[in-house]
Amino acid sequence: MGSTKDESPARLIDARIKELGDWRGEMLAKLRALIKQADPEVVEEWKWRGVPVWSHDGIICTGETYKSVVKLTFAKGASLKDPSRLFNSSLDGNTRRAIDIREGEPIDAKAFTALIRAAVDLNASSGRAAKKGRTSSR
Repeated sequence: MGSTKDESPARLIDARIKELGDWRGEMLAKLRALIKQADPEVVEEWKWRGVPVWSHDGIICTGETYKSVVKLTFAKGASLKDPSRLFNSSLDGNTRRAIDIREGEPIDAKAFTALIRAAVDLNASSGRAAKKGRTSSR
């Protein structure tokens, strides 16, 4: 098998899901499908020696798997409204927020896709503000 540099991020994520072979792989696959449904233009990446990352105008979230949880860490989670209270981890930081999902726990698909869309919108507005700042300083 070739090095991971030869593999597309999508294939690497597929392989991770298959390699897990348990509820964590199933949950990661489900979350991945919801992310793609919420943002059809999402870009899949593979960073930090094996972490699936979903981006659109910046990182939306990462998808890490541990022994007892699937963790989605939202890069700018602290700036997102979370009326359904999906965030249940990394709540004390100034920037990130995470969702830890344990075996057997359901995910509120509607609330999750709304959170993904809000993260995409936040990234887009941050990008526009940065561009505006660069052009107005000339």
